Amino acid sequence: MAGLDGASRLEAGAIVAPAGAGFRLTNVEAERVARGVGAGRAKNVSLDPNTGAVRGASEDAVDDGVIAALMRRHAQWARERIIETAPSYGPHLRMGRASLRTRDAGAPALSPRKDDRRLHADAFPSRPTGGERILRVFSNINPDGQARIWRIGEPFENYAGRWLSQIRRPWPGEAWLLQRLGVTRGRRTAYDALMLGLHDRAKLDEDYQREGPSREVAFAAGSSWMVFTDGVVHAAMSGCFALEQTFYLPIGGMETPDASPLRVLERLTGRGLV
Repeated sequence: MAGLDGASRLEAGAIVAPAGAGFRLTNVEAERVARGVGAGRAKNVSLDPNTGAVRGASEDAVDDGVIAALMRRHAQWARERIIETAPSYGPHLRMGRASLRTRDAGAPALSPRKDDRRLHADAFPSRPTGGERILRVFSNINPDGQARIWRIGEPFENYAGRWLSQIRRPWPGEAWLLQRLGVTRGRRTAYDALMLGLHDRAKLDEDYQREGPSREVAFAAGSSWMVFTDGVVHAAMSGCFALEQTFYLPIGGMETPDASPLRVLERLTGRGLV
């Protein structure tokens, strides 16, 4: 993908490192993270961009405010790096949740569907995107120099083609009911239902997880990277202590909207999905 600009590389499925050094913790932040921040069985500590609420953190980590400030600082840094990489995205970006992942990505999950060690493209059960892209920025802040290991799978169109014909269509009124019951925050479109179906089929397919095409990528401690995780098939295999910031991008803000999962799935199904 040499010679392509940042937006074109991202939209073609590349994992892109921002120019310059990765995100760095201050001494105060590093000391706070080292003391422990998680509460109970929570997988991640998360920050809601709309309310500022912190979830999954211990009471003292919430009270002293250091972790929330760290995630806000990383969010702003991540937005600036995206705009440096793909300036045309700037006016269109919408900020999503931030997370601090202190647990080992290789630890057992509660269920296969929640197991991020399994190859998948991102789809959120409770937060439909309506076709907006999911662009995420990650930073490996591991204090012991441990790399974060991912597997990267096949192109999205190949991934989708494996199970698309097996995924049921939502029944009339299903999206309305899910929203009314508070299961989803917003209406789950036909696109969202397909993406979630693909996500679950992939994670539950043992043959695919064992034999599906993939390659290993190591992200060194101190590095940062950005990727459209709804269009890049991936799995987080190992590594702990990472920051993640989610952004949403309307496909109208892309340089090549036809490269989006929405347009790919509409072409494969022959129907509009939003």
